[in-house]
Amino acid sequence: MEPFHFFQRRMLVNYIWGSAVAVCGVGSLFIFYTLQLEMKEMMYLILVMLVSVGVMLTAEIMMYKRHVRPIQQLFAKGSPAPEQVKSALLRAHQFPQLTVKRILGPHLLGLSIPASLLAWGAIERGLVDLPLYYIGYAWMGAVLIAVMHALIEFFMTDRAVQLLLPSIYERGALMDYKRETSISIKTKLFLSSMFTAVFPVVLFLLASQVRLSEGDGVNGYWNWASIIALVVMGIGALAALLLYRSIQEPMEHLSERFLDVRRGEMNSMDNLYIDEFAELVSGFNHMVTGIKERDEENERLLESFFTVFAATLDARDPYTAGHSKRVAEYSDLIARRAGFDERQLDLLKKSALLHDIGKIGIRDDVLLKEGRLSEGEFAKIKEHPVIGAQILLQVQLPESLTPVLAGVRHHHERYDGKGYPDGLAGDEIPLFGRLMAVADAFDAMTSDRPYRQGMPVSQALAIIEEGKGTQWDPYFAELLLVEMRQDLRKKALG
Repeated sequence: MEPFHFFQRRMLVNYIWGSAVAVCGVGSLFIFYTLQLEMKEMMYLILVMLVSVGVMLTAEIMMYKRHVRPIQQLFAKGSPAPEQVKSALLRAHQFPQLTVKRILGPHLLGLSIPASLLAWGAIERGLVDLPLYYIGYAWMGAVLIAVMHALIEFFMTDRAVQLLLPSIYERGALMDYKRETSISIKTKLFLSSMFTAVFPVVLFLLASQVRLSEGDGVNGYWNWASIIALVVMGIGALAALLLYRSIQEPMEHLSERFLDVRRGEMNSMDNLYIDEFAELVSGFNHMVTGIKERDEENERLLESFFTVFAATLDARDPYTAGHSKRVAEYSDLIARRAGFDERQLDLLKKSALLHDIGKIGIRDDVLLKEGRLSEGEFAKIKEHPVIGAQILLQVQLPESLTPVLAGVRHHHERYDGKGYPDGLAGDEIPLFGRLMAVADAFDAMTSDRPYRQGMPVSQALAIIEEGKGTQWDPYFAELLLVEMRQDLRKKALG
């Protein structure tokens, strides 16, 4: 019930604030500042207003309880039926319009009729010295005040409903339900503009007519008129502000979500609107869905691209078939133990799959030679990291994938600076290069070759242990040792 209680409190605050501005503020000011009354007459008119306001509040409370009942029933149930959710959702969307009816009806019938009758009786009995036709002026003013109060409440209720809607949707309402009620932004703009333009003028003219009838003289009139002008200008500014806020907030929400898309955060928006903003949000969600589908397709194409490159190398050199895939798997084991995030893991996998792609540029008589390589032939083999990086540069990878180049170029660097192609040492070697060098060496030592059989895992681990801090990064080498020894123990126990 907490969201509903918050909604109730907000509606109460809105009503108090709207009433204070419209009825107690503007209405009272125009009555008691425009009319020249004795204290006794003023007290009687205050009593008339209090009685009338009591009737009006009773009528408004009865209407409010009837209007809010579907929403209240929804939050009173733990597991509401779908029809109850839909009924509450429809009522929530109708609530700003119902608020207008709830304000106008009791204002005109519950306030104006009792006030008119009581004022007529007071004038007839001589309790108040005013012409009877002033009751007609009062009715005209009451209509204007009621419309102003209704407009204020409409926009404030609309905001309160926007805050309540997510809690209703959480209870099972579908986002694509048929919206059976709507007030377009065009209509809101037209009515608000008309009110902002016409209301101050009409109210000032009405008050001026009454004031001039009082015969207070030119100086007194202009002193009064300056204060009234300030009041009506404030009312116009308030109406414009409420209209602006009703458009500003959804626009800011949309703008923020577009910025999220620019940052790569593809999240749909909850469609909480029933006017033109509903179409904008729907279009935004379609755009996000389309981008997601395109990105997923691009990701599949990239995965295929990397797999095809690795398979191409395997087809070229069948004796090392599967080497790139295994290096990717060992690299992943080390990186996960090191705490790499999913984005880094994905880039590392791609880099490992392509780390030997430069061997495509090595002649067959060198690459496929079964015996020991000569010094010149080994020099040719040592060119493959640079060739691989150049191949990928020519592919023009997107900026988000450029980190894979570091692993391809630098996976044969040594921690002591005696590796190739650039002779980098220590932390000068890019992260992927340092990590993949360990995984690449381990697989090379434990895999069979046509001219030798792969060594036992324990022997390869001993070599890596010995080469920590010289040939390989000590941190990543230690992580591989821990992982592999743990795996050996499991196999021994199993």
